Amino acid sequence: MFSDVAQKLQKPGAVGVIPTDTVYGLVARVVDLTAVARLYDLKKREEKPGTIIAASIDQLVHMGIKYRYLKAVEQFWPGAVSVVLPCGPELAYLHLGKDSLAVRMPDDTILRSLLEQTGPLLTSSANPSGQPPAATVTQAQAYFGNQIDFYEDGGDLSEHKPSTVIRVIDDAIEVLRQGAVTIEAAEKTSK
Repeated sequence: MFSDVAQKLQKPGAVGVIPTDTVYGLVARVVDLTAVARLYDLKKREEKPGTIIAASIDQLVHMGIKYRYLKAVEQFWPGAVSVVLPCGPELAYLHLGKDSLAVRMPDDTILRSLLEQTGPLLTSSANPSGQPPAATVTQAQAYFGNQIDFYEDGGDLSEHKPSTVIRVIDDAIEVLRQGAVTIEAAEKTSK
C-alpha cells in the first residue's frame, strides 16, 4: 500500500483519497496551496478546516505550529487523537481564519512512512459535507468521481471511527468529538 502515493502527491495541485489511520480521507500536501484550495472546494468547506496529519512533531514545527503547544500534547501521539492548537496568520490558507488547526500523528507505521516522504498532509474525511464518510474506495469514487487525482484502496473501513478531537484549555481537556479514542473531558494534561 502507498507504493506510489508520495509520487502522485508531488504533482502540483494533487488531491487523493487514501485510507488513513481512522477513515478514508481526502489528502493534499500542506505546502501545495493549490491542492489545499482544491480539497476545501471538493468538501464545499469555507469555514471548517481539515486536520493536519504528520510523521513527527518536527514536521509540525517546521510547518509553523509552535513547539510549546506540541510539547504539551505529545502524550496523545502516535494515536487517533486530533488536537486543536493555535496557529498564526501564515497558516490562514489552512485554518480558514480560525487561528487554530487540528493536528495528529497517526499510529500507523505505513502511513507515517508515507508522511515522512510527503511532509504533513491536510486531510478531511472522504465525503461531501453532510454525507457519511466513505467506508470503501468505491463509495469515495461515487462521491467524487474523476474530480480526484487518485484513489488508494485500503479495503473496507466501515468498522473504523474518526479521530477523537480535543482542545487543551488551561491544562484541562475539552472533548470536541469522541471518536476512536475515548478521552474524558477535563482530564489534566501532564507537563
